[in-house]
Amino acid sequence: MASDVSLSGAESAGPSPGGQVRRLRLLGVPGQVSRGREFTRRALDDWHAQDCDDVLLLVSELLANAVLHAGGARELLLHAVPARLRIEVTDASPNLPRPRAPQAAGLPGGHGLTIVAKLADRWGADPREDGKSVWLEIDTPFRAAR
Repeated sequence: MASDVSLSGAESAGPSPGGQVRRLRLLGVPGQVSRGREFTRRALDDWHAQDCDDVLLLVSELLANAVLHAGGARELLLHAVPARLRIEVTDASPNLPRPRAPQAAGLPGGHGLTIVAKLADRWGADPREDGKSVWLEIDTPFRAAR
């Protein structure tokens, strides 16, 4: 849906020095994880990003946590500058995420933030007046255009 997507910055190979921000509004949208992954995949393709599989996994984890623990995501934000990619997911829950011990290697539950902590260079959560923003950053995921 065109009305759900917002772009700012140049649409060229890799993010411009000032960066580029892309937003996907997700409030009330079904299939938030798959929509967010596809939105991110398209942005990464536009920006000639490296290690896309890890980035897509991280987006999936943040969105899945919002769906499972916060009643769904409100927005996915991608902020790309040449030195880093910042990914943010906002939701309406005031409860900040807390890593917990995974149940068992083959069982679901407790692995999401462990994966985020291992793959992201930084991550955290910021309280907001209307909920929270869970974010992560990945250093230098972009390569020069060919």
